[in-house]
Amino acid sequence: MSNLLQQKHTIRSVDFLNDTLFELTVDRLDIPFEAGDCMAIYSPDGKSRPYSIASGTTEDELRFLIRKLPYGEVTTQLANTKQGDVLKISPPFGWFRPGQEKQHAPSVFFATGTGIAPFISYLLSSPKQQPLAIYYGIAQQTDLNHLSLLKNTDQLYVAISQEDSAYHRGRITDLLENVPLDPMIHYYCCGREKMINEISEWLTNKNIPLSSIHREVFFHG
Repeated sequence: MSNLLQQKHTIRSVDFLNDTLFELTVDRLDIPFEAGDCMAIYSPDGKSRPYSIASGTTEDELRFLIRKLPYGEVTTQLANTKQGDVLKISPPFGWFRPGQEKQHAPSVFFATGTGIAPFISYLLSSPKQQPLAIYYGIAQQTDLNHLSLLKNTDQLYVAISQEDSAYHRGRITDLLENVPLDPMIHYYCCGREKMINEISEWLTNKNIPLSSIHREVFFHG
């Protein structure tokens, strides 16, 4: 992406939720965006990765949920930044629009890991309609974030794959029997490709049209 399009954003905070998951907050600079948009964040050495915005459209800051990976070329550098540092970030872009199809038709959200970010943005942006249900899969309980916001949805299903907790032990694909099914509902999947493919196949086998299944795969690095 052209350097002419990048803007310099000052970091407000870098908050670690556990050893690997952190929330990066930067100045917004009055940049308009829609829930579901991504922005490419550049590391100090010039590499970039796209990250979904996890803040509301009316807030004065931009937040991103980022997983620090052992060999991540960008995530390891971003994890070492601090308040007051400056990062180059691209303008918002994207086509994934949670809850915004067909005049805000009923919707169901599926997310794994940091794939919850665009749904958090939607819920913080004063949506006209809450999703019918949210399915959220994580590895450990400390990955769970924005729980009070997510609980505003009538049906929240959390699956934790790597430890026992008060939530389901396993994956969100174990809980599909609870998914409301209707061709008029729109289904939004964000996160790991395996989850997205499995849920998409399950929905199509239940006669949900592909036009009602919306996908955004998260790649890490």
